[in-house]
Amino acid sequence: MQTHPKLTIRRVPWSNPVGRDLRAAQQAELDARYGHPEHEAGGPPSAADLAVFLIAYERATGQPLGCGGLRWVDRTTAEVKRVYVLPYARGAGIASSILLALEAEAHDARITLVLAEAGSAQPEGKMFYEAAGYRQVPNFGPYQEVDESVCYAKPVMAPVRVHAVVS
Repeated sequence: MQTHPKLTIRRVPWSNPVGRDLRAAQQAELDARYGHPEHEAGGPPSAADLAVFLIAYERATGQPLGCGGLRWVDRTTAEVKRVYVLPYARGAGIASSILLALEAEAHDARITLVLAEAGSAQPEGKMFYEAAGYRQVPNFGPYQEVDESVCYAKPVMAPVRVHAVVS
């Protein structure tokens, strides 16, 4: 297995304080982009919603750099939630590494389809999912009536592991 040279990705509980800080930073950024805090269809996820939550740390320093999670939709489908990288660390492949780790977790859980959503104020998110092989699909679940949402799906294949997820 090839290992990402600069990251350690850890599986942590939703209640992890570092994860809570990263999610708060993400929400503050999204609140500023949208101009208000009510920008998430169905409301924010909770510990009960998220089956997997990962934090990426810089290997050399232990500094947290980003996070992401999976919400089980049904027995064969999961939704990517809360992929976020701190602004100063963007452009280094961290979000892609988190997404690959989430897809590997989905594969291990026998998930066959991963869904994702990006809003109108998240053009980078749309480009990110498209570059990762996700294809636009009709809006699903809580996003069905939300014109500002763009939804994506990707079949889960056997993962290319670029790093190990540490529990």
